[in-house]
Amino acid sequence: MTKTPLELYPIFIIFGALVGSFLNVVIYRVPRNLSVVTPRSSCVFCGYKIKWYENIPILSYILLRGKCKKCHSPIPIRYLLVEILCAFFAYFLIPSFLDFESIYLFIFLFTIASCFLAHFLIDMEHQILPDKINLVLFVVSLTYMVTKTTFTHWLIGGLVGFIIPYIVTWSFYKLRGVIGLGGGDIKLFGILGIVLGPVAIVQNLFMSCLLGSIVGIVLILTKRMSRSTALAFGPYIIIIASLQIFFPSLFRIINPFSI
Repeated sequence: MTKTPLELYPIFIIFGALVGSFLNVVIYRVPRNLSVVTPRSSCVFCGYKIKWYENIPILSYILLRGKCKKCHSPIPIRYLLVEILCAFFAYFLIPSFLDFESIYLFIFLFTIASCFLAHFLIDMEHQILPDKINLVLFVVSLTYMVTKTTFTHWLIGGLVGFIIPYIVTWSFYKLRGVIGLGGGDIKLFGILGIVLGPVAIVQNLFMSCLLGSIVGIVLILTKRMSRSTALAFGPYIIIIASLQIFFPSLFRIINPFSI
């Protein structure tokens, strides 16, 4: 079995940064129902068409000093941070060996991390979890888990993850006339159920609700949010799921529902 040589590490990191650059397009365009393929990237202020050499991940932002080359309007720091984070994801997940199983796991985990990041930022800004990103998560998760776990893990986990939030949301709507969870949240729970299994997805349900409640209470008490303000719930689902998938040892320490 061939161990991953250090010489390949920069390739993984560059790959991550390139994906981050594309992810920036996804984060901006998908919630606005725009194509992620065409037209070419442009300045949102003056419409200047960005040339390929002005769109090199991380490097171009630094060389342009975070400003449009033509109108000098500021480019949000988010673009740089997403590219750096995706490069870090790739580095953090570099497989120890270059066999099929290790590369397969890398692709699976890196895709999960990238979709989580896109979902997190989109939900924070627009309070939606787009179906297009959920679809990518679903296909990648189902393909991997079907080949790596028993059907009782992915099938029952997916059903539990979807049905429980759906019933809770339906009941809340019937009793209060208010939709508690959005459709994107429910679908994300179902997808995570495929990955995490029936026990862990229930733990995610409780922990993400607990985390969201704590943050919501703090925001209300500090007058940064009113009781009637809708709180994006996706980020809390993603935070807990990220701990479960990428930092399981840490999650077991902080999880009061561990068995």
